[in-house]
Amino acid sequence: MDASVVMAGLAVAVLALLAAAVLALKGRGGRDEAIQRAVESLGQSQSALTGRLAQLADSQAATQAQMAERLDRQEKGVARAVEERLAELAKRLDEGLASSSQRQATTLHDLRERLAVIDAAQKNITELSAQVVGLQDILSNKQARGAFGEIQLNDIVTAMLPPSAYRFQAPLGDGRRVDCLLELPNPPGSIAVDAKFPLESYHALRQARDDAERTQAGRAFATAILKHVRDIAEKYIVPGETAESALMFLPSEAIYAELHANFPDVVEKSFRAKVWIVSPTTLMATLNTVRAVLKDARMREQAGLIQKEVATLLDDIGRLDDRVTALDRHFGQAVEDIRQIRISTDKVVKRADRIESVQLGDDTAVPEVAAPQARLPVG
Repeated sequence: MDASVVMAGLAVAVLALLAAAVLALKGRGGRDEAIQRAVESLGQSQSALTGRLAQLADSQAATQAQMAERLDRQEKGVARAVEERLAELAKRLDEGLASSSQRQATTLHDLRERLAVIDAAQKNITELSAQVVGLQDILSNKQARGAFGEIQLNDIVTAMLPPSAYRFQAPLGDGRRVDCLLELPNPPGSIAVDAKFPLESYHALRQARDDAERTQAGRAFATAILKHVRDIAEKYIVPGETAESALMFLPSEAIYAELHANFPDVVEKSFRAKVWIVSPTTLMATLNTVRAVLKDARMREQAGLIQKEVATLLDDIGRLDDRVTALDRHFGQAVEDIRQIRISTDKVVKRADRIESVQLGDDTAVPEVAAPQARLPVG
């Protein structure tokens, strides 16, 4: 409640009390002087009360002015603080937006680079898919699949051996042609290499869904391999023309691994038939051995020629020694001839000196020319 209202209420209460006292005095029939004094006292009290009320009003006005000034200062401080906070917030928002824009730009750049990489990878995948489809088309055709195996066999053989050590599609004595014939000396003789690719039975084995299908596909796979083994043994092992064994080339490491891992009886039967099953890796190892055999055979073939050439070289060395000895004798004779020539030259020079001394001497000294020994040491 406001202080002026409280003071006004007190003043009204005092006046009411004074009025009640006056009425009480009148009712009692009091004296005029007492009334007069009461009225004067009431007026003085009223004057004091009015002054007090004025002081209170002034104090209230001053207090209100101070409060207004304080509120104004507080409002200004709050406004300034709000402005500072808003400015700081705006600055932070600007920095955050700049940093966010930079991160977004970096992210977009990285995203574009990754999209470019993905596009390139997608292009490679598309090309690879086309190649895989082409390879599937090749492998689905038996004739094309055989050509695929022969091409791989051709690449490996030509990379490992000299041209004189092999022939492709070489005819044998009975008119049959083998995919590749490794021409080795006896023993062991020429070795036939046939490229086989039992793809259908292998795919059936890999795609089997239960044990029954797997067993049936395994039997079909083993039957296909053994049929190829028998065909190679019958067609490409020719007594007197080829070696006693032949090679069956599987241009697939997966089929070779499956065969040796799960069908050891098939491998054993191929060994007994003297048909060695090889993969690209094992074929390269075999061809390394073949290359060593060829090198050894060529060394043996050239051994006689080397011995003949060594004997001829020894004869040449003997003739060279004889000629050096003769030349040495000639040099010795030449040295002796030169020594004799020097002796004759010395004698001629000495005689010339004696002749010169006789020509320059007195006539009386002429009879003593017959005794020249005394002048020899001087010459």
